Amino acid sequence: MKFKDYYKILELESSKVTIEQIKIAYRKQAKKYHPDVNVGNKLAEEKIKDINEAYRTLSVPSLKRKYDRTWNYNIGNKQKRAQQKTSGEMAGEFFNMFFGNNDSKAEIEQSKLPQIKGENIETEISISIEDGFYGVDKKIALKNIEGKAKTITVKVPEGIQNGERIRLVGQGKEGKNGGKNGDLYIKINIEDSKKYKLQGKDLYTVIPITPWEAALGTKAKVGSIDDTKTKVYIPNGIQTGELIEIPDKGYKNNNGERGKLIAEVKIVVPDRLTKEEREMFKKLKEISKFNPRRV
Repeated sequence: MKFKDYYKILELESSKVTIEQIKIAYRKQAKKYHPDVNVGNKLAEEKIKDINEAYRTLSVPSLKRKYDRTWNYNIGNKQKRAQQKTSGEMAGEFFNMFFGNNDSKAEIEQSKLPQIKGENIETEISISIEDGFYGVDKKIALKNIEGKAKTITVKVPEGIQNGERIRLVGQGKEGKNGGKNGDLYIKINIEDSKKYKLQGKDLYTVIPITPWEAALGTKAKVGSIDDTKTKVYIPNGIQTGELIEIPDKGYKNNNGERGKLIAEVKIVVPDRLTKEEREMFKKLKEISKFNPRRV
């Protein structure tokens, strides 16, 4: 499928624009190519479709971020290289105008050598489950051959998967004889927290309940990663280690699809009893015929 440059369609020069600027550009283009103004114009009909398609994507921040990664790969990086090349050529012409072309024999010989792309670099960083869920900007420090540190900001997209790699084009080792720089590959390790453990798209947590809640059944609230509370029904007679599944409250993938929140029941016995509670437990011991150790 041919890649569509939505910024070009809306006559925006780059991706560094706000949502408000996108709305203004959309209204301008929609007015220009509106069917009422271009009756019978097939070209205008196709143009308005592209304009609407561009606006639907760029006006939603999460969709814009995903599109921008593809846009940078297809358009943005090429523009940067073209600008750098133009700047270099202009500087060369300015120098030659005043000082003449004094390329040394070594430089001429070097230009005849084959271009060699720089080596790729691989590293990894650890992030929290929350950072992976919402997305985060991470700064990492790398050292070059001379031992000098270089700080790079890595944009970790929301919904990134554990073990997934992020590629930063041209951030690897320098190329030789004018060859392109290598790329930097960053493996993402998502660390479990005290509250959640991640398995695929599912999040595992613990829901503590009292012995009487386990025996009689109850309703309890379970907190999810998006700061919402979900009320769940706990049936009577439930045991420690049993699982309660809550759909669409887990982690998510790159498409925003949510997994399950799986709560493991943990029956917690009070470590301190009031006098009245102690008497109640003694009475229960006397009248109950339940014995979990009976063979």
